[in-house]
Amino acid sequence: MIRNTSLVLLMGATCTCAWAADAPLELSATTIDGEREAPTGVQLDEPIRTGSRLGLTARETPASVSVSDRRVIEARDAKDTQDVINAMTGVNASANPGYGGFVTYRGFTQNQVTQLFNGINLGYSSATRPVDAWVIDRVELLGGPSSFLHGAGAVGGSINYISKLASRDQQTIDGRIRYGSYDDAEFAFGINQALADNPADARHFARLDFSRSQGNGYIDRNQRKTDTLAFSLLSDLTPDLTHTLAIEYQEDKEDSPYWGSPILPGRSTMKIDKHRRFENYNVADGRYEQRVRWIRSLLDYQLSDSTSLHNTLYHYQAQRDYRNVERYRYNGDGNVARSSPYLQSHQQSVLGDRIELRHDNHLFGLPSQWALGLDWSHMRQSVYPTSSSWTDTVDPDHFDPGSFDAIPGVNQGLTKQRRHVTSNRALFAENRLELTDRLALLTALRYDYLDMEVTNYGKVSPTAPAFFERRWEPLSGRIGLTYALTPAASLYLQYSTAADLPAGSLAAATYSNVGLFDLSKGEQWEAGSKFDFLDGRGAATVAVYQIVRKDFAVTDSNNPNQSVQAGQQTSRGIELSGRLQVTPKLLAEANYAYVHARYDDFNEAVGGVSVSRKGNAPVNVPANVGNLWLTYSFTPDWSAGVDARYVDSVYADNANSLKAPAYTLFGAFARYRLDEHTTLTGRVRNLTDEVYAKQAYNTQYYMGAPRTFELAMDVRF
Repeated sequence: MIRNTSLVLLMGATCTCAWAADAPLELSATTIDGEREAPTGVQLDEPIRTGSRLGLTARETPASVSVSDRRVIEARDAKDTQDVINAMTGVNASANPGYGGFVTYRGFTQNQVTQLFNGINLGYSSATRPVDAWVIDRVELLGGPSSFLHGAGAVGGSINYISKLASRDQQTIDGRIRYGSYDDAEFAFGINQALADNPADARHFARLDFSRSQGNGYIDRNQRKTDTLAFSLLSDLTPDLTHTLAIEYQEDKEDSPYWGSPILPGRSTMKIDKHRRFENYNVADGRYEQRVRWIRSLLDYQLSDSTSLHNTLYHYQAQRDYRNVERYRYNGDGNVARSSPYLQSHQQSVLGDRIELRHDNHLFGLPSQWALGLDWSHMRQSVYPTSSSWTDTVDPDHFDPGSFDAIPGVNQGLTKQRRHVTSNRALFAENRLELTDRLALLTALRYDYLDMEVTNYGKVSPTAPAFFERRWEPLSGRIGLTYALTPAASLYLQYSTAADLPAGSLAAATYSNVGLFDLSKGEQWEAGSKFDFLDGRGAATVAVYQIVRKDFAVTDSNNPNQSVQAGQQTSRGIELSGRLQVTPKLLAEANYAYVHARYDDFNEAVGGVSVSRKGNAPVNVPANVGNLWLTYSFTPDWSAGVDARYVDSVYADNANSLKAPAYTLFGAFARYRLDEHTTLTGRVRNLTDEVYAKQAYNTQYYMGAPRTFELAMDVRF
């Protein structure tokens, strides 16, 4: 028996293990309160939500699924959702202000990797800025195309961020205080309370969570503050009818955002001047701000023992504002040329409703599970971009960053340019049929009716008409088989398809992005296995896959001023993840992903000429990504661990002429339980002070954080 009384890592962030997405949050039994027996192997047999609508377990799902539940988030001391997903198999994420929540997975980036919030698709990667991890209950990652579950997009995969909700606990109180290098600080608390004097009479339960994080930033003049507030009310209206109201508000403010460092010229391998490592070339009054509000109404009705109904009504509203100088490069005399001043505002809203019916029965005399439903959403976004051809040159050793208000052409305020309105109506069905005691067939089908209207308030031209409308009717699906070799080991095989825009995103596509084009198509073959070993002391998953995305927009090989729907990309790869209780005190966990991603057909315009990039790798896609964690429990009160992360080199341009080098990051932590309610954790990140690029584009290098130290105190009652 292995005893654990602190926030020692119990489950691998990349092993296929999970709490049910809608299950009540229960932390006391797994972390600080009391002693418990550690799980014997990865829990492959708890329901997940992102890979299926049938409530299947990871072992029953014929797909690669990675899960980080609340225990993993706390054990890793993840500060935000980007920290969480970078620990998941094959994911490489960064948060450059201009790219929001930039994610690379299975050879695809940005809008080809769908990021969901509680299963809701916002259709815009810039809406997926990192969220404070405190309000997140779990994150689930599904590999490969999943339009059949979540609508248009998701060629590379889907990431689902699932918020904490009220549980039926009588009362729980938890909190965290953290302080680290560069004044990086966090204050957070959560309260779950039954709304009745007598616990036996409780029918309503409320939860309130608040977190504030702030810091001066490891880059000069770059300060950030985020506030997140979440409230939910769970009501048992009848024994069979439950309603949950969930409200969330997020506010993110960043002064003089860091957009990257200029690389030293004349090199194919990107390198920055380490003596100017922390320099910020943005203007003094540069800004990024975001305000987000979520309202969800969740209704669950148990019609019978075999039939249930779930309805999700939701509204999302966001305001994003930018004012920055975004591009920097060295000129011939060693000075830095600054350009691309940009003023921008986004106003986005999404209203939607999803109703799902789940039913268990027998089909052809065989056990069968069904999920049927309707999905409707209405998205509006208005954009106000203002740019200028202004440039200036500064001495990097001594310069005045200047003011955005002093830049001509962008200092006269916002100008409305476009309004996007996208309506989506969808029908979906999913079935699992148990062909034998060991063999099961999983099928899914989704029909979408997409209607996009774009109004142009700016200059009208053949490539920017005053108004255009497009309609698409994609059909996507999945068919998969799972076979139980033994109760502890299974094999699976699946084929799935996806449909997405040929370029751009649902929330911001222009006429040149979609024009008269049809949707692009994606398809994947995947095979894998999930198994326990060594009498449950270890567990592992393995997946091999091929994804082909066809018919996305590229430059016409005969006319560089036009786009055609002729692009194609192929990604092939393998993913491994696992955990092993090496000894009663030593836990080892790891994941690794290799992808070979190449353009089969791709052209871009260079100096007015169409140039083929066939055979090149996509920008910012590393071929190899791996994570390793070792955790040692000295006593029930003391534990310590080390971790490592490797990210392969990436190309910064489609020509594959500029490469950001590979890097390895190391970290370490020590954790001590003061008493049954309180735990202290000290952590060092980037132990060797590696200088590395989290993202690379053209002549800029978005540097990751240097070595940092932090101390955190967690309490739970």
